[in-house]
Amino acid sequence: METRTYVLITGANGEIGHGLIDAVRDQGQHGIIALDLREMTGSQAAHCDVVLTGDILDEKLIATLEQYNIDTIYHLAALLSTRSEQMPEMAHKVNVEGTMSLLQLAYRIGKRESRAVKFLFPSSIAAYGIPTLEQKQAAGAVKESEWNTPATMYGANKLYCEHVGRYYSDFYRRLADTNESGFVDFRCIRFPGLISAFTVPSGGTSDYAPEMLHFAAQGKPYKSFVREDSTISFMAMPDGVKALLGLAAAPANALSTRVYNVSAFAPSAAEIAAKVKESFPDAVIGFENVNQQRQGIVDSWPADIDDTKAREDWGWQPDYDMSRAFAEYLIPNITEYYRQAENA
Repeated sequence: METRTYVLITGANGEIGHGLIDAVRDQGQHGIIALDLREMTGSQAAHCDVVLTGDILDEKLIATLEQYNIDTIYHLAALLSTRSEQMPEMAHKVNVEGTMSLLQLAYRIGKRESRAVKFLFPSSIAAYGIPTLEQKQAAGAVKESEWNTPATMYGANKLYCEHVGRYYSDFYRRLADTNESGFVDFRCIRFPGLISAFTVPSGGTSDYAPEMLHFAAQGKPYKSFVREDSTISFMAMPDGVKALLGLAAAPANALSTRVYNVSAFAPSAAEIAAKVKESFPDAVIGFENVNQQRQGIVDSWPADIDDTKAREDWGWQPDYDMSRAFAEYLIPNITEYYRQAENA
């Protein structure tokens, strides 16, 4: 029987996945199992004990994971918001059925090892749904329990999986294993829009922010798909990794809920554009080609979110406000990223 414990990271080939691989490797407490649709190569693959290429909907592939003594699952794999609207049936399969499969895996391993398997789930501000702009403006910073009426398939998927994770942690054992300890420790973060210096945006409704940066860095004009006044919360990608690690490390008895907001800054699209132009003065950013479907989604999300519970329960504090995110993380790294691409 396998005695070493492992961390499983699905969607491991994304930037959050890469950051988690580096952090878990540095901690040195667990082996790393990486799973992604795309083949993982190079140094990231070398840092993992097991690298699997495949689909989280592949039952045989998931079954192979049961041989390992998995301590923690970071379930990052998902079909994002814009693509989920285009393919709602596939979104449900990936985002809901894939999550269910992994929760069952966690339960079986936890039961076998007589302990709880931590299950870290990145949810989204898409789990919120505010009907009108007037109500959005009046709502202010929204708490976890408010406006849980998502207007998208992606948001509905995420909100449902939050409830399913809570069920597996707090109720499922009472029916299946009376008088035994819980075998799943589900912990969820509702992320704002994440802005990366390295990952080119693909399929997220909040991608207008990173797209402005990546287009400007390449000297390409950008046509925003949202209005100038569009406002939601954002976070620099390193803080996304930090939040997941912080919640995973928190003692179970310190947590007052299974779902936590985290936030860092909440600029309008116009404020983001102005910040981009500070570093790329020749950047051309237009707001004349609004996509009404994507605009409607952004309008249904809170202008800001209240992350008081995360700050109080497990000491959440972002490293990057907007100014520092641009000055120390985004601009230097994006500039270097495209400089190297030109010289490759």
